[in-house]
Amino acid sequence: MTEIEKLLGPRPPREVLEQERLRFLLPTVLLGLAAFVLIVSIFQPYWRLKLFAPQYPQGLQVYVYVNRLEGDVQEIDTLNHYIGMRPLEEAASLERSLSIFIVGVISLLVIAAIYVHNQYAALLSLPALLFPFIFIADMYYWMRNFGQNLDPHAPLRNAIKPFVPPIYGEGYVGQFKTIATFENGFYLALLASILILAGLYFHREAYKPLVEQMQRANQVPQKNNA
Repeated sequence: MTEIEKLLGPRPPREVLEQERLRFLLPTVLLGLAAFVLIVSIFQPYWRLKLFAPQYPQGLQVYVYVNRLEGDVQEIDTLNHYIGMRPLEEAASLERSLSIFIVGVISLLVIAAIYVHNQYAALLSLPALLFPFIFIADMYYWMRNFGQNLDPHAPLRNAIKPFVPPIYGEGYVGQFKTIATFENGFYLALLASILILAGLYFHREAYKPLVEQMQRANQVPQKNNA
C-alpha cells in the first residue's frame, strides 16, 4: 500500500467501475450537488425577523444573509435603542466578514471528499454537514447576548427586563411583537447537509469493500513472512 493509497483510499479497478458505474457515480453526484447547493445558499437570506410596534403597525423586517443584513435595519435599531439593545450590525460582525470565505472552503472540502475513498471523506464533509446547526447556535448566542446585556442608561431600560429573543416563532418585549423565521438560505444549507449524509452513505457502500480488500491484501505478505 502506497502512502497516497493510505491517504486517499483505493482506486476502483476499471472493470469494476465499468460494470457498476452507478455505484461509484451516486456518491460523487450527491456530494457535488451538496457543495453546489451550499454555495447557492449564500445568495439567499437565512433568517428573517419581523417586528411590530405601535408606530409601525405594518411591521418592520430585517433579512439576515451569511454576510450582510438587509431591510429595515436602521428603523429597528432606533426602536431597540429605547430598550437598550445594541445595533444589529454589531452582532456576528466577524462571522459575516468571514462567511463567504468559510462557505467557499467547506464547499471545496466536500468536493475534495469525492476523491477520498476512505473514512477521511466523512471528516472532510463534517464542517459543511454541521454548518446550518452552527448558524443556529451562533444566532442564539448573539440573540441571547443582546437581550441579556441591555444598556442601563437606555430610556426604557427600567421598563424592560433582560430577555432572550426567540430565533424562531413569536416573541414579545413590552409593546413590541417579533416573528422570527428561517428563510431559503438556511433551508438550502439544511438540504446540503441531507445530501452530504446520503452521499456519505453511498460513498461507504461503494468504497468500504475496496478498502477491506486492500487491507486484506496487505496483511497476506506479513503472515507469509512470519
